[in-house]
Amino acid sequence: MIRDHQVRKLWEFLDEGLPHGKAAWKSGMSEKTARKYRTLGQLPSETTKPRTWRTRSDPFDDVWSAVEEQLVATPGIEAKSLFEWLQRKYPNRFSEGQLRSFQRRVKDWRATAVPAKEVFFQQVHHPGRLCASDFTHMTDLGVTIAGQTFEHMVYHFVLTYSNWESVTVCFSESFESLSEGLQNALWELGGVPVRHRSDRMSAAVNNLTPQREFTARYQGLMNHYGLTMEKTGARKAHENGDVESLHRHFKRSVKQALLLRGSQEFADRAEYISFMKDVVAHKNAGRVDRLAEEQSLLDPLPATRQSSTRQLDVKVNSGSLIRVLGNVYSVKSRLIGETVRVRVYAEHLEIWFAQKEVDRVPRLHGRGKHCINYRHIIDWLVRKPGAFENYRYRDALFPTSRFRMAYDLLCGSGLQYGAKEYLRILELAAKDSETLVDDALRVLLDQPPLTSKRVQQFIEDACHVPSATDVHVAETDLSIFDALLTTKEGYDGHDDRCEIDVSCAFA
Repeated sequence: MIRDHQVRKLWEFLDEGLPHGKAAWKSGMSEKTARKYRTLGQLPSETTKPRTWRTRSDPFDDVWSAVEEQLVATPGIEAKSLFEWLQRKYPNRFSEGQLRSFQRRVKDWRATAVPAKEVFFQQVHHPGRLCASDFTHMTDLGVTIAGQTFEHMVYHFVLTYSNWESVTVCFSESFESLSEGLQNALWELGGVPVRHRSDRMSAAVNNLTPQREFTARYQGLMNHYGLTMEKTGARKAHENGDVESLHRHFKRSVKQALLLRGSQEFADRAEYISFMKDVVAHKNAGRVDRLAEEQSLLDPLPATRQSSTRQLDVKVNSGSLIRVLGNVYSVKSRLIGETVRVRVYAEHLEIWFAQKEVDRVPRLHGRGKHCINYRHIIDWLVRKPGAFENYRYRDALFPTSRFRMAYDLLCGSGLQYGAKEYLRILELAAKDSETLVDDALRVLLDQPPLTSKRVQQFIEDACHVPSATDVHVAETDLSIFDALLTTKEGYDGHDDRCEIDVSCAFA
């Protein structure tokens, strides 16, 4: 077979003026073949026509209609799964060696027979025009603070032209977290872009209405900064692709920085946040030039930040409880029947009454949860001990595991007696010191009987309570190991093994 390089040599020799016969000989072809390619003026590869016929029959022809039905009914099914289905339906007909041919045919069918696929059109970003934001979970990185797993998220803000980014640690996709993160980013940036795009997070979009309007609080925040609101389409995460893509890159950068650091443990939250800010600063260092283009086109910031706090007026019910955003919190029993003002922050709640802050509690995220402080209701529980056994939030009234162990031990003497004694012990923790009561229980659980009077006596003599780290280990008498070398009497002479009497070593 004549190759392209042979014809090229022939043309070179003919251009150099060599006779036709000599040029054909030096190119490795006959004079007749050389004359053919000299006349055609084309390479062999240019004259070859693609083969449009099969060299052998298609083994899947008579079953392909059934395969097509499966492909239409279940578009996500893999070709290998379909091939295994054919092998089960037609035993001993299709061998493993035909799998690749079947996969090629399925691939060709999907490229030619299915409806046109959705096309994504890459957009041109203009400096200073668009910013985007979203939340992403970070718990899978395994960060721990003081030995405890730090379950958290970050609010992630991005300028789509320069890819400048800012992050704020948070714990839920609440409006308070959104407001704090967005404002942190804008004030760090020093200006305001024209538009802000988010996905359909409930903190920004009212997804319960057919029109999918923005929430009033979100509109107020955007109006404060003069930002035009944008949202992605339903189930169209790619429309917020800039921030979605940078989620992955940011988390990978944090993971690599943790590997270089050699530890995922941090002393406190401030140290972790500082570490994360360093990661972001390093990523932003390579975007300085494009960021400068954006900053020159940003609108100025308003005079002040907008408060991220939500204020709610809630009435305290007869159980000394208030319900805030689907969760239950306890308050002091003297407020029963009163209306308190609750200021909702991203991570805590402030309880106000008569223009004074009367309590501050950590905010619960999600719905259907409760935060009960036994100090708020213990005075009335002591008076009504019978209500404790079936109290709806009883499990919240065991501050530590030792309190629960004490209650279970006391209930062994009778349910009513156990509840009364336990509530007296809990009252001591509320009025004196939970730590001292816990230390007392640590000792008395091993030195029964356990009573509230003995716990009170231990509190009064707190200096005599041994510390949890005071462990006494008796010195081992090494002479007992000499017995291991003693041969047991009664050796019968029929066995070469030596039996060792070690019973005295463990007496």
